[in-house]
Amino acid sequence: MKLIGVTLAAAILAGCSADVNSSDGAAPQPPVPATPVPTTSAPTVPAAGGDPFVVQEVDVFDAPWAMTFLPGTGDLLITERTGKLHLRDAGSGQRVEVDGVPDVAVAGQGGLGDVLAGPTFANDGAIFLSWAEADAGVSGAVVGRARLDTSDDGASLADLEVIWRQTPKVAGNGHFAHRLAITPDGEHLLVSSGDRQTKQPAQDTSNTLGTIVRLTLDGEAAPGNPLADDNGAAAEIWSWGHRNPLGLEFADDGTLWSSEMGPEGGDELNVIEPGGNYGWPEASNGSDYGGGEIPDHADGDGFVPPQASWTPSISPGSLMIYSGDLFPDWKGDAFLGALSGEALVRVDLDGTTAGDDEIFSMGERIRAVEQGPDGAIWLLEDEGAGRLLKLTPA
Repeated sequence: MKLIGVTLAAAILAGCSADVNSSDGAAPQPPVPATPVPTTSAPTVPAAGGDPFVVQEVDVFDAPWAMTFLPGTGDLLITERTGKLHLRDAGSGQRVEVDGVPDVAVAGQGGLGDVLAGPTFANDGAIFLSWAEADAGVSGAVVGRARLDTSDDGASLADLEVIWRQTPKVAGNGHFAHRLAITPDGEHLLVSSGDRQTKQPAQDTSNTLGTIVRLTLDGEAAPGNPLADDNGAAAEIWSWGHRNPLGLEFADDGTLWSSEMGPEGGDELNVIEPGGNYGWPEASNGSDYGGGEIPDHADGDGFVPPQASWTPSISPGSLMIYSGDLFPDWKGDAFLGALSGEALVRVDLDGTTAGDDEIFSMGERIRAVEQGPDGAIWLLEDEGAGRLLKLTPA
């Protein structure tokens, strides 16, 4: 495949102190235009403060939100919240903008969201996308499936169809969530659905706000979902009582983990149980904006407590469970991109238990975290800096 573009190269330093100011992932300042560096290979430098990795800047984007490595090639798909999808060649670093991306509602936290290669990608090029759509003054998250076609002339999406919609659509531009994960057996698609800043609907199982849903790859409610036989409940619900779950990832042992933004404090890392109620807005380890108190998670309250939580907020915008060999001491650990915290956060995992965390200050809002085919850790900074970074052992 012939790709058109340039590789941008420069090196940055990453510190080790935590800066976790309370925030709900508020929009950053307007982006500063990046200056292309006309080289084809980027130098790497150790992170400051003795961090166990070096940081290499490999590209720059305007408003990056998510990325996924494509099976078999190592090529990288990157979404921009403003509605662009990029395909970056693993070998040359060149990239093209993918044609055929759907129209998206770009406002507040809304826009083009997650991207994921389907389990049959090697055979049919299937990918899944999430985005925000608007209709008559209200909006909601949707998930679509398409085929990625590539040629010497570029790349495009074909046969795009919407397979799932968040219900109901509401006013406002926050808490779409719409992160995607596919079960290890390749049979089902999980989608995180934020509460759209409406709070109480997260405790109402007749809708899908504030939930994580489990679907077939065609977007239908998956057989065996916990509320399938509950008259009046949405059959696609897998868990509920969520606020803004912006990370969704399976560990190698099949455990489903989610990272979730709390209000003022109380950001969470959760093990997702089928039929679990995670408490929002009835329970949170944070406080409401303006000082309103919310009961903390407590034994016997009927809600599933987080395995880890953070106050002040770090604003977790993504989640990756590491399974590579490049950082052997970190195998099986969780990595969260922190927005207001401007950090990469590592949490030691042991089965379904979260242990100590380690916070690596990155100096910019970290929007997405992914593991590369060789075990390197890749980061996307939020719009403003917008850099694509590769972390390798120091």
